[in-house]
Amino acid sequence: MREFSDDNDLPSEPEVGTPKFGRLLIVLALAVLIIVAVTFGSEAYFS
Repeated sequence: MREFSDDNDLPSEPEVGTPKFGRLLIVLALAVLIIVAVTFGSEAYFS
């Protein structure tokens, strides 16, 4: 049970949680925008 040594991570976890969640939202929004751009671009290219 000593595989996970998160003794050092416990004090900094609440501070790091919110920026990671915001960064995740930004990455997901960018991924959706890229997918939409590729969809419109491929439709314009192939039609």
